[in-house]
Amino acid sequence: MLLLSSAASAEIAVSANDGKQIRAGDIVDGPQPDSISVLNISGGQVKVIGSVAAPAAMIGPPAAVAVSKDSRFALVTVCQKLDGTNLVPDDLVEVVDLTDPAHPRLAQTGHAGPGASGVSISPDGRLALVANTEDDTVTEFSLDGEHLARIGQIHFPAKSRPTDVVFTPDGKTAIVVRQTASQLEVLSVNGTDVRDTGRSFSPGRSPYGAVVTHDGKYVINTNVGGANPAPGTAAPHQGTIAMTDLATGQLVASIVVGPTPEHVVMSADGRYIAVVVANGTASVRSDPKFDKVLGLLKVFAVGDGTLTPVAQADTGHWGQGATISKDNKLILLQLAAEREIEVFRFDGKTLVQDKSATIPMGARPGSIATALSR
Repeated sequence: MLLLSSAASAEIAVSANDGKQIRAGDIVDGPQPDSISVLNISGGQVKVIGSVAAPAAMIGPPAAVAVSKDSRFALVTVCQKLDGTNLVPDDLVEVVDLTDPAHPRLAQTGHAGPGASGVSISPDGRLALVANTEDDTVTEFSLDGEHLARIGQIHFPAKSRPTDVVFTPDGKTAIVVRQTASQLEVLSVNGTDVRDTGRSFSPGRSPYGAVVTHDGKYVINTNVGGANPAPGTAAPHQGTIAMTDLATGQLVASIVVGPTPEHVVMSADGRYIAVVVANGTASVRSDPKFDKVLGLLKVFAVGDGTLTPVAQADTGHWGQGATISKDNKLILLQLAAEREIEVFRFDGKTLVQDKSATIPMGARPGSIATALSR
């Protein structure tokens, strides 16, 4: 919770928007400026209240934004940049000052590894970890308030492609999602000392992003390649979400959600997850099939070793990140094709898009978070 300059309290979300991703037949004919936007999501309303021109990138899992628990700053990773007309890997980690959320400010720029993607802040606010897809590393940063200092790096086998990293609620463990290796790797954390335990498990094929349940017992992740096939059978083609017991590495739940589950986000109270399913919609308006295929937003109740479907809704195209308001009544979904953020209202049973609340964005929104998203 953050005090705005007007002294009125508000819940905010931070959206990173990528203007570099251009496709033939797109609604724009050239690169647009990257930006980082702040949205007020209080009282059932959603409004952009501030924005700063700063590098951002949407390629990779929509986990490139982490907001501090007091909402005074955000960390934003940037995995790509333009080199002439070509997109090449980037390694930036940006600190965005949110003390005046109507006027966000780029306060510091650090360097992680090429393909800097998923970022998380430890529960005590002293450590940040960044997964780097292009050099198979996780970079460690100490945090002193909002000051970022690089302190180390953990290396994984070549071409294992770390995409995301998340902490357990006690801050003593971090889980690294290694997409190409189809593994989740367990790190031990003691203050700012991070070590690879050598323990890993496979919840499915091509895992992408993850969250940890509030009791610290389970990790829930998306599997773009679907469930692990049974011996002697063909690999499945439908994406899944999986729940794994962290103590044992045992898979306790695996649910088919559809093609390309882009993002999983947990509610502030730990009762729900929302899953963004691209569903073959990464296209442009000029595509003849554009209006025939829609994305999906699915909500599941989180139990002790269970994931129970609650509600789902059709969405626009090329869904990216999502976040849930503190009271669970709003879910915001980023759409890269339409370059907008859709707003859904959730009452614990039904999920309905509020089309009047849709927010246009100049660039493709790619990652979004609140202080309670992870």
